[in-house]
Amino acid sequence: MNTGNRLPQLTICILEEQTQLTLADLCRACAVHAERIIELVDAGVLEPVGREPPRWRFSGASLHRARMALRLQRDLGIDLAGAALAVELLEEIESLRARLRAMGGEWADDDRADERNDH
Repeated sequence: MNTGNRLPQLTICILEEQTQLTLADLCRACAVHAERIIELVDAGVLEPVGREPPRWRFSGASLHRARMALRLQRDLGIDLAGAALAVELLEEIESLRARLRAMGGEWADDDRADERNDH
């Protein structure tokens, strides 16, 4: 059996909003050094509870935000400020879509169909 052609394994993590992560937890989950997470905090992407990094606690949503910002930087070469803005805008879009679905589902589905037809 040839093990050289194996696909990388993915790690899936499901967290509730109430989950509290330390800086070390978030670093492990994102596979980055603490400096990268501190940069995200400084840019306003993440808002930990606590005054200094050793005492910081992050919500489960912070993991999603951190991964999204890091992926934008890595995959698209977006700078930190641009990634912070993109994360805010993407979350706003998702929030608006959720409101549309709650108001009558078909509008949100029609918007996605229009987007696909435009491209």
